Amino acid sequence: MELQITTLDGKSNGTVTLADDVFGLEVRQDILHRMVRYQQLKAMAGTHDVKNRSEGVRTGKKFKKQKGGGARHGDRKAPQFRGGGRAFGPTPRSHAIDLPKKVRALALKHALSAKAAAGELIVLDSVITKAPKTAALRITFGKLDWMNALIIDGATVDQNFALAARNIPHIDVLPIQGINVVDILRRQKLVLTKAALEALEARFA
Repeated sequence: MELQITTLDGKSNGTVTLADDVFGLEVRQDILHRMVRYQQLKAMAGTHDVKNRSEGVRTGKKFKKQKGGGARHGDRKAPQFRGGGRAFGPTPRSHAIDLPKKVRALALKHALSAKAAAGELIVLDSVITKAPKTAALRITFGKLDWMNALIIDGATVDQNFALAARNIPHIDVLPIQGINVVDILRRQKLVLTKAALEALEARFA
């Protein structure tokens, strides 16, 4: 698969050949779904908590005699009493699930292939800018029709570009280490620099 390499000025700067085993797969929605669920569950804080029966501050003394209308209650911390502990309430835990490393790598390939198949994959020469000017970069993105895009650079992102882009709505900028399926799918266009492509080729070699 061949794609045109573009610049931030909207000019063509040659072509690049994309690997079919990374960008030309037949997209499997089930693998993408598993990966999205894996990422979302792993990102959940899991800090929800309530006081159960053992953590209450009510008395533990038997407050009625065993027979004669006391319903055989043992203490006031039982869930049915006001101020008692919560029955079966949530406690802090991890929501993360397991997903094999090979499946995670395959899911990334399918996400890249999905963007390529939809014509929403763009290869950019570089993102180096002279000054961190958000207004100028917003105009540039408007000319390129990048209203909703994820931009992936190499190991490091140009600081001026990152500062200029961070206040633009619906634009995400990440280094290649941060590439992930959820961010790829939630943005309309995926923009990869040549440095990002080289890193991906090395990663899946």
